[in-house]
Amino acid sequence: GRPVFDRMLKRVEKGEAQGVIAWHPDRLARNSIDGGRMIYLLDTGTLKDLRFATFSFENNSQGKFMLSIIFGYSKYYVDSLSENVRRGNRAKVASGWRPSRPPIGYVTDPATKTTVPDPERFELVRRLWELALTENYSTKQLRKIVASWGLRSRRTTRTGERELSVSTIYRILENHFYTGLIRWEGKLHPGRQKPMITLEQFDR
Repeated sequence: GRPVFDRMLKRVEKGEAQGVIAWHPDRLARNSIDGGRMIYLLDTGTLKDLRFATFSFENNSQGKFMLSIIFGYSKYYVDSLSENVRRGNRAKVASGWRPSRPPIGYVTDPATKTTVPDPERFELVRRLWELALTENYSTKQLRKIVASWGLRSRRTTRTGERELSVSTIYRILENHFYTGLIRWEGKLHPGRQKPMITLEQFDR
């Protein structure tokens, strides 16, 4: 999951460089694999030196031992942070709110951090459900209809607003969130968001 880091190590392995400069060892490795790769390259002599702005390193047995301890601390920090985030997410789900960004038709209220209907899209998505429940339209037909209404995805910095794709229509029609439930970690939980349809309609 670290393409730039991987490219850097491949260049070192090819002999293009013999050292690495980083702010701190935790910028190089926050998991056991990356840390192991760095130590291995030092052991084999492929990597001659490491330089840090806030940490002193010498390429000897003591230096590599201290480096491995710093890598271990970094991994512990990431693991603890990840567990705290998961714990916080579970607590939010238990209180009836989705921790992540809600699907189209809903937005997160920045003041309360709760899920509320999107004033621009809620009714349009609800109308999409109504058409789907008639069983008279294919997903491709539904896509064309909602496009004619002007229903588009929420604006993002990377993509901007876009017309809904067929795969997005499928994801909407397969999402329990619209019934007032929240699927999290493979299980359904009661949510406090305003539902668009009933569970019976969703099953249909």
